[in-house]
Amino acid sequence: MATAKKTKTSNIITLYMETALENEKFPLSVYKFCKTNGIEESDFYKTYASLDSVKLHIWQVFFENTMDLIRKNKRFDDFSRKDRLLTFYFTFFEVLQLNRSYVFFALSPVGSPMSVMRQLKKLKSSFKDFSSDLIEEGNDDKTLNTTKHPVALFSEAAWAQLLFLLKFWLDDTSQGSERTDEAIEKSVTVAFDVFDNTQLERILDFGKFLWKEKLNKAY
Repeated sequence: MATAKKTKTSNIITLYMETALENEKFPLSVYKFCKTNGIEESDFYKTYASLDSVKLHIWQVFFENTMDLIRKNKRFDDFSRKDRLLTFYFTFFEVLQLNRSYVFFALSPVGSPMSVMRQLKKLKSSFKDFSSDLIEEGNDDKTLNTTKHPVALFSEAAWAQLLFLLKFWLDDTSQGSERTDEAIEKSVTVAFDVFDNTQLERILDFGKFLWKEKLNKAY
């Protein structure tokens, strides 16, 4: 039964993404979406409460697919916190690359910033849970309470980092998104340097990297 439900969910998501891309707009009516794609409305509502819930779930599926791929490496939990975050980012953007057309459409600046961000709500919750675990683990390694960091604050900072990398990837025109890979490595290094209070020069190096990117786009 669980497998059948998962297959039905996957089918609705695929049809939703295809419908949005083919019509260059998100489906607006459950009735029309179901009729066009040969889906019983009753079956749709057994799986989703609305079309908006499909839109939110798509990004959750991107996250879940990322974690499924990561977990195939049985040694993942033995990685350092930094390497786990790097692995997540590299894998997440590979998943997005496989769905590039939809991601670019969904994050198009044509809509209001609030509507664009609203669809990332479930992704934000899942990613903050993931990053919170890394932060709590890092705090456990600290012997002084004064050196420990607020989990809520730093998980929000991690989410801001993911949004920055997402925007960087959308704007990246380098072959194979090489500049995004570099941005991931530098930003994660900076994040852990800040968390561990080390190596200010790496933070400055990341600042220089961003400045060069700005100049390259200006000319």
